[in-house]
Amino acid sequence: ASPVEYFCEPKLDGLSVELVYEDGVLVVASTRGDGVTGEDVTANVRTIRQVPLRLRGTPIPSLLDVRGEVYMDTDAFDALNRVRAERGESLFANPRNAAAGSLRQLDPSITAQRPLKLFCYTLGRAQGFDVHTQQELLEFLEQLSLPVNPLRRRCTNVNEVLDFHHGLFEQRPRLPYSVDGCVVKVNDFAQRAILGEVARAPRWAIAFKFPAEEATTRVREMIVQVGRTGVLTPVALLEPVAVGGATVSRATLHNADEIQRKDIRKGDWVVVRRAGDVIPEVVKPIPERRSDTEEPFTMPSTCPACSEPVVRPAGEVAHRCENLSCPARIKVSMRHFASRRAMDIEGLGVKLIDQLVDRGLVRRITDLYRLDREQLIGLERLGERSADNLLAQIEQSKAIPLPRLIYALGIRHVGETVSRVLAERFGSLEALANATYEELVEIPQVGPVIAQSLSDFFASNDNQRLLEELRQAGMDPHEIPAQGGPLDGSTWVFTGTLTYANRSEATQWVEELGGKVVGSVSGNVDYLVAGRNPGSKLSDAQRAGTNILSETEFLEIVGRQSDKSRA
Repeated sequence: ASPVEYFCEPKLDGLSVELVYEDGVLVVASTRGDGVTGEDVTANVRTIRQVPLRLRGTPIPSLLDVRGEVYMDTDAFDALNRVRAERGESLFANPRNAAAGSLRQLDPSITAQRPLKLFCYTLGRAQGFDVHTQQELLEFLEQLSLPVNPLRRRCTNVNEVLDFHHGLFEQRPRLPYSVDGCVVKVNDFAQRAILGEVARAPRWAIAFKFPAEEATTRVREMIVQVGRTGVLTPVALLEPVAVGGATVSRATLHNADEIQRKDIRKGDWVVVRRAGDVIPEVVKPIPERRSDTEEPFTMPSTCPACSEPVVRPAGEVAHRCENLSCPARIKVSMRHFASRRAMDIEGLGVKLIDQLVDRGLVRRITDLYRLDREQLIGLERLGERSADNLLAQIEQSKAIPLPRLIYALGIRHVGETVSRVLAERFGSLEALANATYEELVEIPQVGPVIAQSLSDFFASNDNQRLLEELRQAGMDPHEIPAQGGPLDGSTWVFTGTLTYANRSEATQWVEELGGKVVGSVSGNVDYLVAGRNPGSKLSDAQRAGTNILSETEFLEIVGRQSDKSRA
C-alpha cells in the first residue's frame, strides 16, 4: 500500500455554497442546504468581487461544480456593524451571521454593498480535466482564478498535522477571518475512494476543532423544556454573556443526572461555552462564589405543559412525558414537520403554531390539512392574503419528495441522511412501513438502534393512524425507485469527453440502474468509460485491470440510444 499523505486547511466559520460553471461560465450558485437542495443565490454570488463570472487558464473544464465558504473578514464585519449602529439598525451577532444574511438578501444590490469573500475547497461533479490529489485540485482552482486559502499544507505524517493544527491555533487571534479548527483530509483521491464514506461524513476527512471559548455568567433560573419525543430537557436561563462571537442567555443542562453530577444550582456563577462553537452549555459551577442562597434543581414529577405524570424508562437518563396529546410535544413536532428541510411550509412559524395549538385548531400533524380559510383569518395578525398563501403552502407540501416526508415524521434517530437512504432503499412510505426489523438492520447506514426505532414507530397504532390520515389528506410524496437493478453494487468512473451525453446524464443513468459513480480509479472500481481524449484515469485503469468500455458499449449496457450526437 502507498504511504498516506494528509492535507490540512483552516475550517472557516462561513456559509457553504456551490458554484456551477459550464464551459467556464458561471451558470448557477446555491447554498449547500441539506446536501441535495439549497437556495438559489446566483445573482448575489455574482456581486462578490472574488468570484470570476468566467474562468481563466487552461484547460477550461466543460463542467465544474465547485464548493466553498462565503465569509466576511472580522475588520469588515466590525465596520459593517458600526455603520448599522449609526443608522439605528440591529447588529449582526458574528461574521458568519452577517455573511449568511448578506448572501440571502432578496435584493442583490444590498449584497453588493456587503464585504463578502469566498474560499473554494472541493468539488462536486466535474469533467474536462484530471487531478489526483487535494493539493493538485487547489492549485488547479487557483489557475482558473478561483480563490483558495493560501494557508494550507501537505503533511507526510501525523506529527506534521499536529504541528499545523497547533500553529493555526496560535495564529487564530491574528487571522483576518474566523476559524474554529482545521480540516484534515487524505491527500490522494484514489486512497479516499478505498476509504469510502459513512452516512453523514467521509472516512478520509475529519474536522480537528479548537477548544471551545468559555465565559463566566450567572444562572438566573432553571426551567424544563418538552421536546417532540416527550423528553424533558433542563435549561439554564443565564445573565447574557458574549461567547465565541454570540450573546448567550440560555444553555442546555442535558438531563437531571448531569446536573447532579456537576452540582449546578439556581443562582450559581458558572462557566459556559458553545459546544462545537454552536450549542451553549454549562461546563461547571464556581462553588467558591456561592452565597448559600443557591437552590438545587429537582426534576418535576408532572409535565409542565400538560400536567401528566413524568416517567423515567428503565435504562434511560431521560425523563419523559408520554402524553401524545401534550401541547408542548405537538408544538415542537409541528415546528419540525413544517421546517424548511422537512415539509417546507413557508409561513407556518412558531407564533402561528402556538396559536393553532392553544386554540385547539390543531391537535396532531394531520389537522393542518383540515384547516380552512375562515379559521385562519380569525387568528391574530393573519389576514386574508396570508391565510390564502399558507393554505397554498400546505397544499403544495402534499407532493414533497419522499426523503423529506420521512424526515418530517420525526422518528427518533432518523435524520436527513438516513431518511434519504431509506427512501432510496424502499421507494415508498408504504414499503418502509411494512419493512421488518431484519430488513432494516441489514442496511449499512441504519444499524440496530435506528432499525428498532423505525420498527417501534411503524408498529404504533397511533402512528399507523397518522399515516392513514396523511394518505386520506392527499399526501402524495415523490416516490423514487427502490434500490436494486442490473448495475446494483457496481462502481463506475468516466474519463474524457462523452459524445452522446453529458457527464451528469451518464451518471444519472448509472445511478438509476443501481450503480455508483466515483471520481477516481481504485481497486474498488468495476468499469471505466473512456470518451474522447481520455485523461490519466485510462492508464490508471489499465494498470489496475479495470474493465474499460467505449461509450458505445456503455450506452448498450444502460439501454440508451446513441442518436443525439453532441460532437
